[in-house]
Amino acid sequence: MSVTVFQAAAGPSLAAAAARILVRRAAQAAGVALVVTVTCFVIVQQLPGDIAFRIAAGRYGYDKVDAATAAEIRADLNLDAPAWEQLGAWILDAVRLDFGASLVTGAPVIGELGHHLSATLQLAAVALLVSVAVGAVIGVLAARSRGGAFDRLTDTYVALVRALPPFALGLLLIIVFSVQLGWVPAAGHGEGRNIVLPALTLAIGLSGLFARVTRDTVARILQSEQVHFARTKGLAQKMVLARHVLRNAGVTLVAYVGVQILILVEGVVVVESLFAWPGLGHALVHAVFWRDIPAMQATVLALALIVVVVSTAVDLAVLALDPRTREDR
Repeated sequence: MSVTVFQAAAGPSLAAAAARILVRRAAQAAGVALVVTVTCFVIVQQLPGDIAFRIAAGRYGYDKVDAATAAEIRADLNLDAPAWEQLGAWILDAVRLDFGASLVTGAPVIGELGHHLSATLQLAAVALLVSVAVGAVIGVLAARSRGGAFDRLTDTYVALVRALPPFALGLLLIIVFSVQLGWVPAAGHGEGRNIVLPALTLAIGLSGLFARVTRDTVARILQSEQVHFARTKGLAQKMVLARHVLRNAGVTLVAYVGVQILILVEGVVVVESLFAWPGLGHALVHAVFWRDIPAMQATVLALALIVVVVSTAVDLAVLALDPRTREDR
């Protein structure tokens, strides 16, 4: 369906390029899924501690687990089977979209995965919108006053927000807006206010990067011959900015939005754990801690495939915006 839409919109060259991208990305997704699954399983097998004991502790609590309980869990889940046999069985089931049940809760992994994925996408969407809006405004204003006071202030802002690691920025926001001012809750999920602090934690750092890219891109286009020619024709500054500058900057900025989304995927693990946001990152931390292998495998696989899907979407968007890229695909 995607190829048909592209063909109707812009002709066969775009459709052919889009088809090549989709085929290449599909093969990449299969390779990434296999590598991530095997690597994750091998790492878990090498972690210290008794897997059966950890699973039993996750089910019943540490104070109610003894050697007999761990032995019962080991026998029930067939944890003494060879590692290659366990991995092969999981891969065969995953190919059929059967991710099994959680070793701790007993609930189907696919249901829990859908819940966590929804929460992560919600958080990422809000953070991305805020970071792009703030970064674009700052970047355009800085580009129009290149070398001026606002441009230097932008450099300071970018350096400051990039120097703060997400967990430190998150703690700072909790202290100021939750503990001291009491405006929003520090953690939780289910109310609109709960998303404010985790979304800001992700968005503030990303807005600095987007502001810098926007400033450099817009400043370069403002010095181009086509913008100079538009000005000599007597076009108003707003018209020049809308028709020539922002449209030409779109290719670079759209590609960089894809980079921001990939950074978001990395950042959600820390931020979701800090704010108890029930997303994929939060679920992954708990799955690793309790050695819940099916839940962990499915979560890592979802995060990896998100990266591939985002890269594919960015490639298709760049194709639609810039015809010059179609020959290279």
